[in-house]
Amino acid sequence: MTRVYLDHNATAPLRDEAREAMIAAMEVVGNPSSVHAEGRDAKALVERARAQVASALGADGAEVIFTSGATEAAALACAGRGLSGAAVEHDAVRAWIAGDLPVDARGRVAVADPARSVLQLANSETGVIQTLPEGLAVSDMTQAFGKLPVAFNWTGVDMALVSSHKLGGPKGVGALVARQGLDVPAQLRGGGQEMGRRAGTENVIGIAGFGAAAEAAAQDLADGVWDRVEKLRNILESTIAEISKETIFVGQDGPRLPNTSCLVTPGWKGETQVMALDLAGFAVSSGSACSSGKVRASGVLQAMGMDAPVANSALRVSLGPETTTGDIMRLAEVWARLWNRHRARLA
Repeated sequence: MTRVYLDHNATAPLRDEAREAMIAAMEVVGNPSSVHAEGRDAKALVERARAQVASALGADGAEVIFTSGATEAAALACAGRGLSGAAVEHDAVRAWIAGDLPVDARGRVAVADPARSVLQLANSETGVIQTLPEGLAVSDMTQAFGKLPVAFNWTGVDMALVSSHKLGGPKGVGALVARQGLDVPAQLRGGGQEMGRRAGTENVIGIAGFGAAAEAAAQDLADGVWDRVEKLRNILESTIAEISKETIFVGQDGPRLPNTSCLVTPGWKGETQVMALDLAGFAVSSGSACSSGKVRASGVLQAMGMDAPVANSALRVSLGPETTTGDIMRLAEVWARLWNRHRARLA
């Protein structure tokens, strides 16, 4: 059985460009903080990747602080700052904020005080895209980076969080992007790495892969790859809408990530669908990977006004550049068979 991977919002497959960059980086022996030739070679890899990430995100190289991932970047940006956010934020952000900002039924967040607030650019479960207000303190751009054209320096945001493995780089590396001149106290102390903001020897291999993936993702955007993916996503939704009149497509009436479909079929548990589709050869999810496996309804969907039983019926399908029309039609065919079987049991 040939498996079909449709869980790109959890993690994207490693890009060839990232793999090649990482293999090459393995041959560089030096510590980036060392002043000898070997150390300078390692430092050059880190700085090249910094420039690649900055260019792909529309930022300056000096604004990119490499971390172990977006979770660490969230802590670096948010800890001790008394920021507000909404219940639709990722758990890595919600751990540091007051979740008191209102959310409407379309998943849109109202921000009254941008300088004291966090707002994601796009939601990992629903794909809903937010409009970032000028002067926003922090934005989680993890899901948007590589899928949407983003220019950090044009957003007016103070800090942004990004992750490597969401755009085809390796897991375990990300970045905080902080506007130049902004004071960002180090959470990890003990060395002067990353401009004194994040102590510890840099993950040279992972960072090199991140840079290469970011550059390749930017080229995908320029080539219109995600426009094709969006068309496939729309085909999937229109096909399933013909099969099941009960299914709700969350966020369909507003701007969304081009690859993301959140399907809610009331009365049919999302985790049941995920397991059945897994057995049939499809990798999908019932929400954020960090929340999957926990016996609870989606907090994102509940924040949008759904009651728990309905929110517990969500299925997330997130496509990628390698997804084909055949993949989508096969998924719709299998989903229809499972849906008919589920309805027959209820009859």
